[in-house]
Amino acid sequence: MVHTPVHASWLNQVEIYFSVVQRKVVSPNDFTDLGEVRDRLRAFEDRYNATAQPFQWKFTTSDLDDLLARLDRHTADHPEESFVALAA
Repeated sequence: MVHTPVHASWLNQVEIYFSVVQRKVVSPNDFTDLGEVRDRLRAFEDRYNATAQPFQWKFTTSDLDDLLARLDRHTADHPEESFVALAA
């Protein structure tokens, strides 16, 4: 079970978990068969459940304001990159 802060999307938390699985279990993908994938995923699940700690949320509204200001400055300084990102 994952307890999320009230301001976070549960989907974001699931994406974080699967990102951890991707980096620590699935890559590199040198499996010989699906049974090996299953076994490695189950072993990871057991280790993760035994050692997992709650995330320490430290992102404040002032952090958000700073991030948005930096994004605005970057967009103003590099309008071509913003256009490319929107077109993609």
